[in-house]
Amino acid sequence: MGVLFMEKIKIITDSTLDLPAELIREKDIEVLPLLINFGEESYLDGIEITTKEMIDKIDATGVLPTTAQVTPNRFEESFKKYLDEGYKIVALTLSSDMSGTYQSACIAKDMLESDDIIVIDSRNVTSGLGLLVLKACELRDKGLGIKEIEEGILKAIPKVKCSLNFESLENLVRGGRLSKTAGTIGSVLGLRLILEIKDGKMSVKDKVRGSKKALKKLVSDFESADVDFDSPIVLLELLNEDVYQGLKIYFQEKNINYIDAKVGCTVGIHSGIKPCGIFFFEK
Repeated sequence: MGVLFMEKIKIITDSTLDLPAELIREKDIEVLPLLINFGEESYLDGIEITTKEMIDKIDATGVLPTTAQVTPNRFEESFKKYLDEGYKIVALTLSSDMSGTYQSACIAKDMLESDDIIVIDSRNVTSGLGLLVLKACELRDKGLGIKEIEEGILKAIPKVKCSLNFESLENLVRGGRLSKTAGTIGSVLGLRLILEIKDGKMSVKDKVRGSKKALKKLVSDFESADVDFDSPIVLLELLNEDVYQGLKIYFQEKNINYIDAKVGCTVGIHSGIKPCGIFFFEK
């Protein structure tokens, strides 16, 4: 009888995937960090600076940091290391509409001229990217090859859905993504933006007043979707106890299993300090 040969496959992604560190370790995922820049000082996202440290630094300095993509050289270094160890590679990055990281990965693949590397633009960010990375791991663990994993991920991308509550509009204003007037009105009226990821970009799908209505909207969005309960569901938050606790109670009452995830540095810069939401696959 022949022995089934399983390819050694490494799943590589970037630090915007916003999944728990223990899950990343358990699934043997290689995560390449984006850069967090405070003026001349640069830190590797999640390695040299945590989200809490970043928030404290923003508060202390009044400076909103910028982010920089993973460079082609970082990808090339990582790709070469795993190719030399006999792996084939599937690399998934955050949406090419939000960062040049996907382009960097493509350049690195071209530099190495290897057919053993697949690079996929996830068209997502934060835990939407995380869900696709977990899907890639699932397909890898079933013994699929890199081309089959690519096919599976490309089919799964349109099925990733999310509903995100942004409590603070401040960073959107400071980052130039919202007018100062709109930000001031939002703060005064206690407006919460409800966002989704659509066509590779963040887009506002609703505005509600107060955290109770935000919670209600997130739950109704989830309940009106055709959720694939056989796939992971992620509850993502950062310092947003009101909505977060409400969603936890909702999931517990409905006996819904979920991954409890925190917003990382890169996403936190743009979201502000109190995002909270749900990521899932539709059937």
